[in-house]
Amino acid sequence: MPALFISDLHLSPERPDITRAFLVFLQHRAAQASALYILGDLFETWIGDDDPAELSVEIQGALRNLTDAGVPLFVQAGNRDFLLGPGFARATGATILADQHIITHYGHRALIMHGDSLCTDDLAYQRFRRYARNPLLQFCFKRLSLVRRQKLAADMRRKSAAANSNKASEIMDVNGEAVAGIMEKHRVITLIHGHTHRPNRHQVASGERIVLGDWHSLGWVLSLDDAGYDLQSFSIATAEQ
Repeated sequence: MPALFISDLHLSPERPDITRAFLVFLQHRAAQASALYILGDLFETWIGDDDPAELSVEIQGALRNLTDAGVPLFVQAGNRDFLLGPGFARATGATILADQHIITHYGHRALIMHGDSLCTDDLAYQRFRRYARNPLLQFCFKRLSLVRRQKLAADMRRKSAAANSNKASEIMDVNGEAVAGIMEKHRVITLIHGHTHRPNRHQVASGERIVLGDWHSLGWVLSLDDAGYDLQSFSIATAEQ
């Protein structure tokens, strides 16, 4: 049974087709996996584990069904859902991983990340990232009312979209030196990440960088078994059927 890796689904009420495709994926493909890794941005936004939104409840229930069936689930926070916490882990049976985590399956050892910390040329985003990941600020944010958190999250999404529209494409991709440095630090020849929405397999000096795709018109999944890595896409519309 393969280990599966996905990222950047950006689940939201505005895209019920992606939610349906993900539920089908969990019921069929993931149910046959040795493990499922979600490398960030499962949700378009996550304002706290206490959010009673219908989508949050539905997805957590589906993930709990997967783990109750015996499939290990591992989740990394992304730049959209960095507030995923112990409440989400308890509800789903998932293990929340640090931003840099080593996996070993079928004799392959790799570093998995969301990938946003590797986009070091985007200085404005890196400043925001340091601010957003500050534990004290997160503590304060979580104690605001749900309505206030929802408004702040919507404001941040609008500002992010406006800022990204004015940025050069290349600065929103990973930095080569950052990639080389993190692979050397962890002594790996394979790096797997998402975030950039540029699915591909890149040969680098120290080995290979595998980029997961975002779920939009296509869904993307990386499979790892005895035969090695296989990056695959599928139609969101077809997956719903």
